[in-house]
Amino acid sequence: MSDDPNAPKDAHPATRAANEAVRRALRLDDATDVARAERGRIAPPASPKVMSAGGFPVWNLDDFAFLDGEAPPTVNPSLWRQAQLNTRAGLFEVVDGIWQVRGLDLSNVTFVRGATGWIVIDPLTSEETARAALELVRTHLGDRPVRALLYTHSHIDHFAGVRGVVDEADVRAGRVQVVAPAGFLHAAVSENVIAGNVMTRRATYMYGTLLPRGPRGHVDAGLGKAVPILATAGLVAPTDEIETTGTERTIDGVRFVFQLTPDTEAPAEMNFLFPDLRVLCMAENCTATLHNLYTPRGAQVRDALAWSKYIGESLELFADRADVVFASHHWPRWGAADVRRYLEKQRDLYRYLHDQTMRRANQGETMLEIAETLRLPAGLGDEFFARDYYGTVNHNVKAVYQRYLGWFDGNPANLHALPPVEAGRRYVDLAGGADALLAKAREAYARGDFRWVAQLVNHLVFADPANREARLLQADALEQLGYQAESGPWRAFYLTAAQELRNGVPAFGNGPGVAADIARAMTSDMLFDYLGVRIDGARAAGTALELTFRVTDRDEVHAVGVSDGALHHVRGRPARAPQATVALAHDALLALVVGTKPLADLEAAGAIVVDGDLSALETLLGLLDTFRFWFPIVEP
Repeated sequence: MSDDPNAPKDAHPATRAANEAVRRALRLDDATDVARAERGRIAPPASPKVMSAGGFPVWNLDDFAFLDGEAPPTVNPSLWRQAQLNTRAGLFEVVDGIWQVRGLDLSNVTFVRGATGWIVIDPLTSEETARAALELVRTHLGDRPVRALLYTHSHIDHFAGVRGVVDEADVRAGRVQVVAPAGFLHAAVSENVIAGNVMTRRATYMYGTLLPRGPRGHVDAGLGKAVPILATAGLVAPTDEIETTGTERTIDGVRFVFQLTPDTEAPAEMNFLFPDLRVLCMAENCTATLHNLYTPRGAQVRDALAWSKYIGESLELFADRADVVFASHHWPRWGAADVRRYLEKQRDLYRYLHDQTMRRANQGETMLEIAETLRLPAGLGDEFFARDYYGTVNHNVKAVYQRYLGWFDGNPANLHALPPVEAGRRYVDLAGGADALLAKAREAYARGDFRWVAQLVNHLVFADPANREARLLQADALEQLGYQAESGPWRAFYLTAAQELRNGVPAFGNGPGVAADIARAMTSDMLFDYLGVRIDGARAAGTALELTFRVTDRDEVHAVGVSDGALHHVRGRPARAPQATVALAHDALLALVVGTKPLADLEAAGAIVVDGDLSALETLLGLLDTFRFWFPIVEP
């Protein structure tokens, strides 16, 4: 073991014991999922690496070559099993006519043979990985054009690789059809913009983006290996949105029957049946893990009851018409009996979490009390596809509680609690000072009480972030919790926090910002909503502004103002008493709001024409805040 205090540590005896208990409790030698994950393999990836145009590997399967043999003590053996399954990469046949490329991204991309070309389902997270998948298909199955593209739902790992498989000019010309569920575009854009900065920063924790790959670092995300790094994200708007369940489409000679499932795993999502092939696609509503009702990177809480009911509807609509089920992550299932059983268990999984959480909430138990003790019953908890690899029972219980009752547990002591720094100082004083607190924490660490160490030392870190002993002990405790975690995201959160406590917040300059292609898909209304989020309310409180914006290439007029520190916006009319009228195309509005070009440059290029008081627009822009991406998370 390294003497470097910043280096990852070995597994504590308590961690070894905890992981050994998991090994004894589960049927980890069951090879059924291994057979499913390997079935139909046609070819491995052409290369384990997928390179960017600049020569950087956005994806590298060689990083996971260590996943061999038995789990080491530093990895939960159940997560190790999932990690090994997710490493099975390449081109796979689902049935004759449907193939998947798996293991080249967090998600899967599916290729359906149409009458004249390929129908692509969910083109991954990045242009680079999607292009590599299409090249693999063309190499082994034939060089056919892409005729249609389907987005199953509005999460970025299912649409952002679109430019790796289609040319937008072909979409505009009608040569490629793009099909998505109703509400897709709004959901896809809003999730990645309004809360985009904080959500993306937290995603560096959730997916272990900066963790080394290895037994003491990142091993798997649970839902897939990892996310592509420094890759190119894009978005091409749908040409056809599915509005109702039961809608049928024939796309390049292939029949589809659609089921809308809004507010399940995503705000806009759809399942669909291939009736002539007896194959069912469940999007991301049923995968080989318990999914998130709340995703730790941050997102709106999902509706467990609706999720369960939509899976129940899938059973009624499709179970008697399907012999195979596949999803946008993990591996398919074959056989009508297995399809039905799988859907029934998944339906019951989300319903159980919903009903039992609310049953106990109605008995007066709090969110933390329920989450600490609720367990899945035998018949659900012993199914590997219901294990905590991605979502967990613990944080999903909290999500159900939050959806109905919010963050407050009813105890007035928690109604206006002190913020972390102020509370931390008082807890340190209560403990008798930093040294006394650390002494108690070291005793707890020695006996393997890592959750208490993390909770206790957190107060000292927030009271005095420069206390090196506190940071290192907190890192050691979080690291052991990561080694024990069955959930890929929980492991990544714990280990990333430990890394930043030891080494500090990364100093990489500015973050990724709003992806340009996603930003271009924003409507003017979305842009003005984002403009409001950027206004520093305290600085703007004494400012009154009224402006008219004319978006010339879309024939739009917008009244935009600032009063009482808040932006207000009305579409369809000019401001009643505008200090200035701003005429500009949508691209210029985008550049102004997102901050990619300064006002002076846009004016000099003739992209913006201001009639009236230019200083009113300058004042508005001067009120905008700039978001720091690499903000601290485990310290003040």
